[in-house]
Amino acid sequence: MTTASALFAWEGAPDGVPSRRLVTRCALARVCGACGRPLGHPIAFVGTSDEVARNAFHLPPLHDGCVDAVRALPAPVPLTVVRTAGFEFVRPGSGDADPLPRFVPNSLL
Repeated sequence: MTTASALFAWEGAPDGVPSRRLVTRCALARVCGACGRPLGHPIAFVGTSDEVARNAFHLPPLHDGCVDAVRALPAPVPLTVVRTAGFEFVRPGSGDADPLPRFVPNSLL
């Protein structure tokens, strides 16, 4: 659906890390982090093996067809794909061990 050079949530992020503001927008507006269009089903998340084990992802939700564009980005570790029908968006609290906003899939496919 999109190319790795034009990823919505990574717009203006030369360091390869998605913009926190755009990640939040993806969550609240239910849009794809890669192409910026409204999400349907299934919803895909990509993450490290630790994120998969915790069922909490830092990268924004994606269309199934946009996963490859995100996986093409340089990453220090391999990324795994998880598909879901829905998710919760968690904003970290002041005492939260994980300071980044995260997505928690609630019905894995």
